[in-house]
Amino acid sequence: MIKSRLKVIPLGGLNEIGKNMMVMEYENDIIIIDAGLMFPEEEMLGIDLVIPDISYLLEKREKIRGILITHGHEDHIGALPYLLPQLNVPVYSTKLTRGLISVKLKERKVLSGAKLKMIPPGGAVTLGKFKVEFFPVCHSIPDAVGLIISTPIGTIVHSGDFKLDYTPVSGKPTDLSRLAQLGAQGVLLLLADSTYAELPGYTPSERVVGETLDHVMADAPGRVIVTTFSSLVSRIQQVIDAAAKHQRRVFIVGRSMTDIVRMALGLGYLNAPDGILARLDELRGMPHNKIVLLTTGSQGEPTSALVRIANRDHRQVHIVRGDTVVLSATPIPGNEAVVNRTVDALFKQGARVLYGKVAQVHVHGHASQEELKLLLNLVKPRFFVPIHGEYRHLSLHAELAQSVGISRDNTFVLEDGDILEIGPHAGKITGKVSSGNVYVDGLSVGDIGSVVLRDRKMLSRDGIVVVIIAVNRQTGKLIGRPDIISRGFVDTRESKDMIEESRDLIARALDHGRDRPAEWGFIYTKVRDILYKFYYEQTKRRPMILPFMVKV
Repeated sequence: MIKSRLKVIPLGGLNEIGKNMMVMEYENDIIIIDAGLMFPEEEMLGIDLVIPDISYLLEKREKIRGILITHGHEDHIGALPYLLPQLNVPVYSTKLTRGLISVKLKERKVLSGAKLKMIPPGGAVTLGKFKVEFFPVCHSIPDAVGLIISTPIGTIVHSGDFKLDYTPVSGKPTDLSRLAQLGAQGVLLLLADSTYAELPGYTPSERVVGETLDHVMADAPGRVIVTTFSSLVSRIQQVIDAAAKHQRRVFIVGRSMTDIVRMALGLGYLNAPDGILARLDELRGMPHNKIVLLTTGSQGEPTSALVRIANRDHRQVHIVRGDTVVLSATPIPGNEAVVNRTVDALFKQGARVLYGKVAQVHVHGHASQEELKLLLNLVKPRFFVPIHGEYRHLSLHAELAQSVGISRDNTFVLEDGDILEIGPHAGKITGKVSSGNVYVDGLSVGDIGSVVLRDRKMLSRDGIVVVIIAVNRQTGKLIGRPDIISRGFVDTRESKDMIEESRDLIARALDHGRDRPAEWGFIYTKVRDILYKFYYEQTKRRPMILPFMVKV
């Protein structure tokens, strides 16, 4: 009997950083691994978030057995509040990850119908033809796991985001003995994290950051303000530990940080000695060298606590000379400019700012080249697919795999939407499904398309010209010259003559001797064409032109 082939379809996370989502399909069963979001790029004007396109999954809704989440970072769980109302399938994750998901779902008010199932590291669940075991991996958040997926045609290992830290701050190190055991039994396919495949050597241990924070708190003359991702629970623990050692109290600033700290304390993932966490209203009158503020805003997000503080816009916290600000995170690609602006604003107000380039205040959570080679050597997969990264990261990871003996023919560098079909002995890319960006803008999800973004780009670059044409209701003849209003195109005072000339142009073009009024569609197109041409000749710019007709 010929066995069916397994389909592996990435819907996000390949050829980009963020919005991770991987689909596996075997006969009538589908499992989804992760459902993340991505922060918008600079040209995505006004967009808040980007999530994967799940139109392929919506067509096959009845085959989906569940969503498996590897850990609680935004780029792995952030799309759940938008996708669960459409898919309504169970979500399997570890305890802390489930806590982080419920905080997210509560924010969007979609928690009530969600089926959140907990599986401990080392636990397993059977979903149709797939049996999935969670194995512990070390990452920059506790309770992160990789997946061992048993299928009718062989075993698949999905690394999740991982690194090899033998002295993690919290949680277990990556379970290398389980991986070696699988490698000895035979692994069909390995999917592994490529985010830092460019970096030679090994990723340093989280302990290094603990030591730096310890020195900072010992030496800082005034307050210490630490900013990091609100989900980086192990870093928050390090801040609390260092503060306790130097008799400083910790104030949490920012709603998402407060929610997550409360949840992590409740589940036992954070330990805070009695009396160390203080309320913001206790700030007044405390000696500065006894204060630590823990805030969000490491990515320069406009509404975050640190950015509001840097812009002198925060109600309770203002920078004072002698403050030390620690940015304990690396800017996500694309966010560097906003983060740099925030750092500059803090320096201008007299703070001393420590960030990745000047102090070891952050280590990233992903494996570097030597760790990736070790994983490949332990697992010894027949097929290999690099995941999580831009195209260069995936290509370099594929080269690493070849350097440790995995054949080029068995290594597949995929892009979002590719369908990889794998049998016991061969694999090939057989097609593509629709996969792209779905934009979240305020309350609307997916209503903003590329046309709207193109219009926004055009408006931001060349401005807008509104033409108001008054015509006689009976005769259709023009009443007076058209009015022209422009915004963001030219200074109307300085370019008065050009605007006047364009009014005359339209008046001449529309002042026809016919009795019958011309059709509006015809007038609309004619006005736009005349003005596009005229303004481009005059200014070499292309403003958006909106004609309006008023019948009098």
